[in-house]
Amino acid sequence: MLRFLLLISFALSFSSALWAQKSLQAEIDAAAARIQPEVVAWRRHLHEHPELGNREFQTAAYIEAHLRKLGLEVRTGVAKTGVVGILKGKLPGPVVGLRADMDGLPVAERVNIPFASKAKAEYNGQEVSVMHACGHDSHVAMLMGAAEVLSGMKDKVKGTVVFIFQPAEEGPPGDEEGGAPLMIKEGVMDNPKIDAIFGIHISAQLEIGNIEYRPGAFMASSDWFSIKVIGKQSHGSQPWNGIDPIVVATQIIQGLQTIVSRQENIAVAPVVITVGKINGGIRENIIPEDISFSGTIRTLDQDMQKDVHERIRITAQNIAEASGAKAVVDISTKTVVTYNDPELVKKMLPSLQKAAGGPAHVEETTWRTGAEDFSYYGLKAPAFFFNVGGMPAGKNPSEVFPHHTPDFYIDDSRLDVGVKAFCHLVFDYAEVAR
Repeated sequence: MLRFLLLISFALSFSSALWAQKSLQAEIDAAAARIQPEVVAWRRHLHEHPELGNREFQTAAYIEAHLRKLGLEVRTGVAKTGVVGILKGKLPGPVVGLRADMDGLPVAERVNIPFASKAKAEYNGQEVSVMHACGHDSHVAMLMGAAEVLSGMKDKVKGTVVFIFQPAEEGPPGDEEGGAPLMIKEGVMDNPKIDAIFGIHISAQLEIGNIEYRPGAFMASSDWFSIKVIGKQSHGSQPWNGIDPIVVATQIIQGLQTIVSRQENIAVAPVVITVGKINGGIRENIIPEDISFSGTIRTLDQDMQKDVHERIRITAQNIAEASGAKAVVDISTKTVVTYNDPELVKKMLPSLQKAAGGPAHVEETTWRTGAEDFSYYGLKAPAFFFNVGGMPAGKNPSEVFPHHTPDFYIDDSRLDVGVKAFCHLVFDYAEVAR
């Protein structure tokens, strides 16, 4: 009889918990659907008024006004233009960080939409057009939406939610500090101390309504390199009297590709070395004294990252030396590998499935050679970064324009998926963290 009563008690408790969970999900879904028009309006306003990294003054003011209207504790001027909102739930629990990036890019928009950007700004000493060509406007809007939904459910929130609106994800201008490293330096992960952090990125090549993720290494580290080749100037008609740095530079550029194709084990993880800029020469009939070129390195393994750096130095210096020239190599790290804590991913996967309307809309994907400074938050606490779809339904991913281009476009009709994902992650993490 006692065993029977225990079974009945367990069944009733389980049913009660299941009912409460479904009730909570319905409440989040209804709230996200109710504010979806506002989220779209916020995103379109931000899209029309983009700002470059460390200069997001209007964007910050727009976010601040919204958070203050919700009654949150608000901190401004974090990492120059960042905004942090803090929601303290009524019930005890963990501290969860939710992050969105705010900055646009120096890109001239070509998309024919009513809210297309016509903004201009100064970048590297020249006037440029500015565009949200990577979807940061949608990230901000989704996090603003999550802040509104969670504020309305404050009595049910267990613990504290830290809403992080971060500037300069694309990199601060010149020699300025900025982005996630400066947010962390100024205490965003420590006051209050964040137990786990989540971030979203819109994807122009993932269909709306869907989510994709990857446990472990998800996005690449990003290193920038520059190589200066110093030769000996000569008349263009007498190359034997000089040391041609242009020819040496072309040999080094070709040599760098053998690091990828012949020296690194790309079965372990992909490697990309891209030269994006070459500067040198004075006129057609003069062999110059020096030439410089620069580019980016992408790796998804920390040991491989270090090895690639060393191989670049050896390759450049030895090729230059073989011709009597000199190569000066400089490599700087912009981001580390974006690493999704596997245990956190496993626990929180059901949250994403609820947000997207079922497991069929959530897919494990391959790693990406793009980079994200969200990676730095993962050095301070378990982190989970994932993509939500922004591609119109029925489109072929190979036919849509990629991020960071003038024709970049997203369908903002399902931003509610991101809002729901943020909210479910907050509630569900409080349960698994106990």
